[in-house]
Amino acid sequence: MKRIGKLRIIPIAAVDNEEDGLHVAEALQKAGLDIIEFTLRCPAAEPCIKRVLKAFPNMLVGAGTLLNVDHLQRAIDAGAKFGVAPGLNEVVMSKAFEMHLPFIPGVMTCSEISRAIAVGCKQLKFFPAEALGGVRLLQAISVPFEHTGVRFIPTGGITVENAAAYLDLPLVSAVAGTWIVPRDVVQLKNWNEITRLAMAALSL
Repeated sequence: MKRIGKLRIIPIAAVDNEEDGLHVAEALQKAGLDIIEFTLRCPAAEPCIKRVLKAFPNMLVGAGTLLNVDHLQRAIDAGAKFGVAPGLNEVVMSKAFEMHLPFIPGVMTCSEISRAIAVGCKQLKFFPAEALGGVRLLQAISVPFEHTGVRFIPTGGITVENAAAYLDLPLVSAVAGTWIVPRDVVQLKNWNEITRLAMAALSL
């Protein structure tokens, strides 16, 4: 979690095969961004996690879209260093703690933030950020929790144009999104473009 807070940018990748996943990771490394989240909604996610960790053992590789305990186990078996969920599930959160996997649940409301803190999660995914109300909403709902140590990772609709506004908020530790690894760019195998997009993100 401390490393995520230092990097401040989490590229989310949805790729169709492990070769593409390896090329994406390499393109990010060239830009100086050594973190990636592979979403489990794509069947290649687990092979990608294994392959990237083998090729780049120092890269921080996570698994996203962990909806249940089975997904959690699959992420751990693949070697994921952290897990992310779009929503709040106390069963999955508690199990992640048991399995010693750093876990970032998704929240939308003050009630969900309170529930996450009660279980012990203080690094939270604010999702879907832009659709919910963006920077203004996150700024408003985070105020009551300033003293708790909670931090947010806005995701959903984040772009190079609006990312800086989120990163300026005191309780935002990082931003995440697919804009650095667009699926159409991956399908075109334009790895140089991914490096360029990662460098643009880091410049923020």
